[in-house]
Amino acid sequence: MKFCWCTIRVKNLEESLKFYREIVGLSLNRRFKAGPKTEIAFVGAGETEIELLYEEDNQSPQQFEGISLGFEVESVDEMIKFITDKGLKVHSGPVSPNPSVKFFFIKDPNGLSIQFVENIK
Repeated sequence: MKFCWCTIRVKNLEESLKFYREIVGLSLNRRFKAGPKTEIAFVGAGETEIELLYEEDNQSPQQFEGISLGFEVESVDEMIKFITDKGLKVHSGPVSPNPSVKFFFIKDPNGLSIQFVENIK
């Protein structure tokens, strides 16, 4: 079995695309209408993608408690500087639970926790 993608119902597709492209660094793989009031965009790098699903009639708040998406970075310190320079806030961290890893969290435009992880050699 192969993991295909993670779907996030978004409040604003343009805002979410900007976040995942400019902050996380994912490329837009495809984007299409899936009905008169629905649009889907897939972003990703490598084998795993994130499906951003915008439904005009479904603007209810999402429940993301306990869920996060993690992305590896070269340097947590450099990523924190990048994040703060973009006007975003660190939600929690940085944390180093052991000598080989360090990470911190921010929130995406929909309230989902995004984790940036540095594997320390």
